[in-house]
Amino acid sequence: MLSLPYKIILGSKSPRRQELLKGLDISFEVRVIETEETFSLAMPSREVPEFLAVEKGKAHIPFMDEEELVITSDTLVVCENEILGKPKDREHAVEMLHKLSGKQHEVITGVCLMTIKKTISFSDTTNVFFKHLTEEQISYYVDKYKPFDKAGSYGIQEWIGYTGISSIEGSYFNVMGLPVSKLFDVLRREF
Repeated sequence: MLSLPYKIILGSKSPRRQELLKGLDISFEVRVIETEETFSLAMPSREVPEFLAVEKGKAHIPFMDEEELVITSDTLVVCENEILGKPKDREHAVEMLHKLSGKQHEVITGVCLMTIKKTISFSDTTNVFFKHLTEEQISYYVDKYKPFDKAGSYGIQEWIGYTGISSIEGSYFNVMGLPVSKLFDVLRREF
């Protein structure tokens, strides 16, 4: 059990992140402030998720009380140095899954923990290995699960993860969208 002297605010509407934070037995409320997810194309891809998580955290500052701690995050998929964010539509989702098929890629989640007086940010990376996916598998998954709100067009906890991922190196929960073990350690150590 973790006892913190703050009211925890999760700055994410993602049901997966909410589920993962609940798994730490931490009470929290959800407060989402929409932000532009823009970054310099010159920025190394591995730095983008942490940068975006911090930007999302900064958007909360005008609305924060001294007793609040806001958690924001951003997850990106990087395959062959190309950032694969959320797909625009069905065709884009199919295209992304073809890019991931038979390859290894990285899932990087950046996390920002912010109070009025303190900001801590970090990122976590998991290597994911996809088997070769057939056209039928990709179409079935996209049409049934509609992964349009997921970086890289897939959820590891869904059918495609069960059938198409051969292995991972790193945190499974990071691929879902929040590296909860690392988050727990940082909360305990820093707050």
